[in-house]
Amino acid sequence: MKSGSQLERLLTAGEFVVCGELGPPQSADPEAVRKKCKNFAGFVDAVNLTDNQSAIVRMSSISSAVILMLEGLEPVIQMTCRDRNRISMQSDLLGAAAFGIKNVLCLSGDYMNSGNHPQAKPVYDMDSTSLIAMVKSMRDEAKFQCGEEIKVPPKFFIGGAANPFAEPFEWRVTRMEKKIKAGVDFIQTQAIFDMKRFEEFMTEVRRRELHKQVHILAGVLPARSAKALGFMAKDVPGMCVPDEYLKRMEAAADPKEEGVNICLELMKQLRNIEGVAGIHIMPVMWESITPTLVERAGLLPRPVPPPMPEPEKTE
Repeated sequence: MKSGSQLERLLTAGEFVVCGELGPPQSADPEAVRKKCKNFAGFVDAVNLTDNQSAIVRMSSISSAVILMLEGLEPVIQMTCRDRNRISMQSDLLGAAAFGIKNVLCLSGDYMNSGNHPQAKPVYDMDSTSLIAMVKSMRDEAKFQCGEEIKVPPKFFIGGAANPFAEPFEWRVTRMEKKIKAGVDFIQTQAIFDMKRFEEFMTEVRRRELHKQVHILAGVLPARSAKALGFMAKDVPGMCVPDEYLKRMEAAADPKEEGVNICLELMKQLRNIEGVAGIHIMPVMWESITPTLVERAGLLPRPVPPPMPEPEKTE
């Protein structure tokens, strides 16, 4: 076991996992996080805490994760390269590990012009693949990026992102393979709407046998309106939304229900694709829909994580 996290134990046992996602508030109110926790308890196996998503200032992922743990849930902190250099990232990783956080998702981060501080200077001291390699070295070799020893190293289950839809398409699997070589343990994909293209992506993944080297969690996103889905299709980089779904949302008498139905259809298809180890639900400030999706998808009750393995005895 690399971290012993609940997420790691479930995936290692071959269980089909379900992860949720929580957007921290634009305030210092811990109750805002606690209220959202009620949407995940008993419905998901772990919860992502976004890191200033869309480059908008929010409560930090790590502090939100601590609140979430106090509510009995397992967090996956997100860490972006946008706002920190390698010194700051390693410092935050040590702090997160000291609180008992065991899962981290390494991301590049949305660019500043999409957020509420477009004048801010981006850092990008390293990219997400380099961050993955640095976290792995801290965990497995007990060394900082500079080569100095870490007396008590952080033990993380390391995640990365993959976008099966961005251009050029033929590079998508290769980019994920680089993250696997860097040391990633699990992958969460961009939200999937174009199932044909995702199946093409997974065919190449299986051809290279990458699904045997990493746990792949397929992203799904329930849309609340035709306008929201249209925005994702047109303005969100790397999103691929077939016209079929846009037309369905526009014609729907109840767009929210239609958005849920589309998401459930996609979840059902994803469960039957070889190499998909779980679902990652990204409700984008609609966390309250998570229980409905999990229940209607037939993903309850959630499995009990296997016990922690006994530590190896030393002579």
